[in-house]
Amino acid sequence: MSPTPRTQFLPDEPWLDNNGVPINAHGGGVLFHEGVYYWFGEHKEDGDTCEVGVHVYSSTDLYNWTDRGIALEMVDDPASDITRGCILERPKVIRSASTGQFVMWFHLELKGHGRKAARSGLAVAEHPAGPYRFLRSLRPDAGTWPLNVTAEQRDGLEEAQKLLGTAFWGSPHPDRARMNFLARDFYGGQMAKDMTLFVDDDGTAYHVFSSEENAALHLSQLAPDHLTHTGRWTRIFEYLWHEAPALCKHAGRYWMLSSHCTGWNPNAARSAVADSIFGPWRELGNPCVGPTPRHRLGPDLTFGAQSTFILPVQGRPGAFIAMFDTWRPEDHCRSGYVWLPIVFGPDRFTITWHDAWDLSVFD
Repeated sequence: MSPTPRTQFLPDEPWLDNNGVPINAHGGGVLFHEGVYYWFGEHKEDGDTCEVGVHVYSSTDLYNWTDRGIALEMVDDPASDITRGCILERPKVIRSASTGQFVMWFHLELKGHGRKAARSGLAVAEHPAGPYRFLRSLRPDAGTWPLNVTAEQRDGLEEAQKLLGTAFWGSPHPDRARMNFLARDFYGGQMAKDMTLFVDDDGTAYHVFSSEENAALHLSQLAPDHLTHTGRWTRIFEYLWHEAPALCKHAGRYWMLSSHCTGWNPNAARSAVADSIFGPWRELGNPCVGPTPRHRLGPDLTFGAQSTFILPVQGRPGAFIAMFDTWRPEDHCRSGYVWLPIVFGPDRFTITWHDAWDLSVFD
C-alpha cells in the first residue's frame, strides 16, 4: 500500500518510499539528472558489513521517493573486493560530461580486514539508476605529494615506513599528534575513509575524504572521466580529525560541513569556508543553531545526526539542503535521516532544526 504523499520534510521521522517501506539509503548522496533526483545510499541490515549493496531511489520533488532497486550489488565471489561481508560506506555518484557515464565512488573496507584497508571503490553505469559495474578499488594518490607538502614530510619518507603494520584508532590521541602518516602511505596510496564527491562550476570533480588515520582531510582532483585522480591534491585541517565531509559552492566561495571523529556517537558539527577549492580553508565552528528537537539532542550534538551530503535544490539558486544520518548501531535498519535547510550569511552558514518544513523556506 502506497503511503500518503508527503508535502514536507519531517526530520528523523520514518521516511517511507512508494511501497510504504522505510527508505534504506544511509550515508548517501543525491545526483540530479534530466529533471530527476537520484538518492544513493548504503543498504543497511543487521551489523556493519554490506550484504546487499547500494540502494537507489528517485524523486521529482524531494519529498516522495520511488524505490529503483539495488544500483550496485554485492557479489558472492570471495576474490572480489565487493564480496558480501565487506564494508561499503558513503556512496556518491556524479556524471562525467566527457564520457556521459555515471561514476560512483565509495569508501570500501575489504572483508575480514576490519577497517584497515581504507580503500576507495569505483563503479560505472550507463544510466543514472544503474546497474553499476564495479571496476576496482584503490588507495588514492600513490606516489604523489600534495600541493602543500612540507620539506619535513618529504625528508621523513623512509623513516615513516617504520609505521607500516602498526594499528591505530581513527580518533584523536596525543601520542599520534605528529606522526607522519602522509609519508607512511606515499608508496601504497593514501587512506580514504568517509568521503564525498563535489563537481565545480567548470565541471571539474573532486574526491574529498578522511585520511591519515582520520587526522586530516584530503581533497583530490579527478580526471575528466572521473575514473582516476590527476595527482593534484591537498591536505586540509592537518591533525584536526574531521570526518563525514560535505561540500557546496555558494556566492563564489566553497563551504564545507563535517564532523568530529567519535564513531557512531553524535558530536558538534563543523563548518569551514575557502575562496579557492585547494584552500586555504578556514574553520567556522558549529553551524547548528536554534531549538532542541523532541528527542533532546540539540545543536551541540548536531541534533543527534552526522553529515553526509549538501544537496543543491534545482531551480532555486542559493538553496541547499544539509543531509544527515542519525546512526543507530544497535539496529542499523532504524538509522534515520535529517534533512535541514542551510542559511548563508556573509561569513558563515547556519542550520536550524525544524520539526517540519518545505522548500518554500528558500523563497
